[in-house]
Amino acid sequence: KEGIEVMVFSDSKYVVDSIEKGWVFNWVKKGFKDKKNADLWRRVLVVYKKHKVKFHWIRGHNEHPQNERCDQLAVNAVKKETLQVDEGFELSQNNIAGKLDI
Repeated sequence: KEGIEVMVFSDSKYVVDSIEKGWVFNWVKKGFKDKKNADLWRRVLVVYKKHKVKFHWIRGHNEHPQNERCDQLAVNAVKKETLQVDEGFELSQNNIAGKLDI
């Protein structure tokens, strides 16, 4: 459903500040020039503009259950020799630029 309130918790101050301080919207205007993970930022923004999103920074490795689980999943994924193809990402690459009219 569009328009729902969403709370995102992240242990990345960079990610939280990028949204909360509006840096990412300037990156959009500049075509993400010299920014890493532009593909991921574009995906976040497509969903972000459909909802009322609030980002919250939490300290990493501080026994926050969901953060600890995300960390565990990320560490396990890095250890794999082959990863599953992200079909959603692959399909979205042709359509995403038109959806960023923020």
